[in-house]
Amino acid sequence: MPAEFVTVTSAEAGQKLVRFLERRVDGEVPRSAVMRWIRKGNVRVDKGRCKPFDLVKEGQIVRIPPYRADEPAEKVSREPLEIIYEDENYLAINKPAGLPSQGGTGHDDSVVDRLLSMYADFPFKPAPAHRLDRDTSGVLLAGKSHHGQRALSDMFASGEGGKYYLALVRGDWISEGAGDDGWVEMHDLLEKKEENGNEKMVTGSGKEAHASVLSLGKLENQTLLLIKLHTGRTHQIRVQLSSRGFPIIGDSKYGGGNGAMKLHCWRIETPWFTAQCSPHWDDVFLRQEHINLAENSLF
Repeated sequence: MPAEFVTVTSAEAGQKLVRFLERRVDGEVPRSAVMRWIRKGNVRVDKGRCKPFDLVKEGQIVRIPPYRADEPAEKVSREPLEIIYEDENYLAINKPAGLPSQGGTGHDDSVVDRLLSMYADFPFKPAPAHRLDRDTSGVLLAGKSHHGQRALSDMFASGEGGKYYLALVRGDWISEGAGDDGWVEMHDLLEKKEENGNEKMVTGSGKEAHASVLSLGKLENQTLLLIKLHTGRTHQIRVQLSSRGFPIIGDSKYGGGNGAMKLHCWRIETPWFTAQCSPHWDDVFLRQEHINLAENSLF
């Protein structure tokens, strides 16, 4: 296999050279080997020597030395994801419930895997910029370029933008302490605790968790809630609602019983775009009037 000469695209510009190379060889060569390529001068940028953490620029020509993967990865055709927003830098999908955001032990399918399949021919492979729990559906954002990935990561890290969820809970929600607009503030400290060999989040001490809650409707000892997240702690909405006696229906980990969990990331606002999608629930509870009420409460 001869050396390959590739041109840095606008989507790839700004990455560290070592990361650029890892993406270009689809992860088939370990980082230690890529670092060795660079150190020995086998990688050239515009015919010159380079360093692993140099930032690549659009239009540069990079020499990738010959390589052979020990075990070439078998390309699998996967079910495509539902795209709800897309431009040259950003991507928003409607993640189905039951699909992990990232692969891991016991999972042979994930959002990451499906994005790799859908964008197999793109030099920069989109990857999620945040996570949703496996059984949570809804808006999930990814960067389609290095610039987009970095901008989303910085946005989530700084707490900018807006994240809104829909949750169907057990019980008649009591708007005690609500403001004039009907929103109730939830403030807690969350920490990890092990129970019967399983890890779960509990209220007590730990990291601050803050969310605002608005009731959209009640029926038969159930309430449809709109939740705005101000912090992004693990299982935050599930724990905060359950600790107040209103577990999310289907959330077996936190007292909501079995079945599909009714928690959906409905809307994410960013400085560049807004992505929104309704859950695929068959409950009589979720009607257009509830979506209209949720939208009206934001504006």
